[in-house]
Amino acid sequence: MVKKFIIVGSAALVLVGVLFGREGYSHIKTSLGWVRQSVRESVPVEFEISRARQMIKDLEPEIHRNMHLIAKEEVDVKHLREQLSDADKQLVKNRSDIERLTSDLKSGDRKFVYCGRSYSSKQVESDVSRRFEQYKVKEATLGKLSQVLSAREKGLDAGREKLKAMQAAKTQLEVDVANLEARQEMVKVAQTTSEFNFDDSRLSRTKQLLRDIGCRIDVAEKLVNAETTYPGQINLDDPKSGGDIADQITAYFEDSRQAEASVAVKLD
Repeated sequence: MVKKFIIVGSAALVLVGVLFGREGYSHIKTSLGWVRQSVRESVPVEFEISRARQMIKDLEPEIHRNMHLIAKEEVDVKHLREQLSDADKQLVKNRSDIERLTSDLKSGDRKFVYCGRSYSSKQVESDVSRRFEQYKVKEATLGKLSQVLSAREKGLDAGREKLKAMQAAKTQLEVDVANLEARQEMVKVAQTTSEFNFDDSRLSRTKQLLRDIGCRIDVAEKLVNAETTYPGQINLDDPKSGGDIADQITAYFEDSRQAEASVAVKLD
């Protein structure tokens, strides 16, 4: 519904721009910004927080994909490192063989025996020349592979750092969303408290109503008493005076003794 409203509103604004020219387009741009802002502000905060959580969750496939790429690169770099190690060992042996043959040629002998076979100085010279050319090619190749290994190791380190940064950023985003959610909960609590204050005012009005009812009943009771006692009427009942407390106690116990004595006479 919101999307439909934006599309219809945008179409109407474009029509205004066509009718009123450049000034109309200026109004269109301002109005579209206002519409987007209004729609954005109308979206509930809880929905936006949920959308942010989903966006953070959507980062997981990319992180896992980078983890897979880094793991694969680690394996490739390890194999390349082993390949270079083996090639370096082989290059050291080739150099040793070339130096041995070269030393034999410098001795001036015409015949050389290797592994039970005899070779002429010409054959040895040709062999060592071929070996030397191969050695230079292998040495250059090994140098290039070393550069490739160094570059891939640097790239691997950069990838690891990037992955760590992504994981740290994702964790921070989760913390930020949790904080926003907590703040939103506090706002809801504050709103609930505000509503409670409103209910408290209702409670106050209820108490006041009860007080008013009590006052009306008090007035009614006074009116009833006023109807049974007329002003200026002669009071025939002599009210008993309270008197002194000591006299009251003496009289009370005197009456009790007289009553006991009367009972005793009757029993005799």
